[in-house]
Amino acid sequence: MATTQAIAATGQAILGLLSDACPRTEFSAASFELYQLSNFQSPMAEGISLYLYRLAINGARRNLPPGVGPSGERYRPAVPLDLHYVATAWAPSAVKQQRLLGWAIRLLEDVPILPAGLLNNYGPEPQIFKPSETVEVIQESLSLQDWNNLWSAVKTNPPPLSVGYQARMISIESSVTLPEVSVQTRELGMGKVL
Repeated sequence: MATTQAIAATGQAILGLLSDACPRTEFSAASFELYQLSNFQSPMAEGISLYLYRLAINGARRNLPPGVGPSGERYRPAVPLDLHYVATAWAPSAVKQQRLLGWAIRLLEDVPILPAGLLNNYGPEPQIFKPSETVEVIQESLSLQDWNNLWSAVKTNPPPLSVGYQARMISIESSVTLPEVSVQTRELGMGKVL
């Protein structure tokens, strides 16, 4: 189970993967940055931005069992999260923008599972995810209403060339221990049969 820094580490890992694999001969000036709403008002000249627009509890795995520490201590269950991103391509020309987004989509389809080594590589803390943990990144279709809500909040017109992604099952562990409950004695009583 990941620590509370897992949300930020996931976005940083996706951008780190893109940055490390970027064909610099074609996109020499490309930047790869996490965005918040205010960044859309003065975007980068060239590159890919990743905007976390929604976070949701994963309904399929909501009722996880309590966590167990290395010494057997029990912790409150982890919170399974799905992160919903918009990846946006920025470039001085439409052709370059489309080429950049096409390349990014292909790379994320080729590497849909992010291992712990990659997830832990781009953040300031080295052990956010345990060695056996992974995060699945899948392309996500947003409805026209979702796109409209997003771009009206951002107030960019026309909306930039973008694609939706979902990072699934980031389980954030708890540090709150559960009380030990043990059975001390058992008393079995016999009742009368009438």
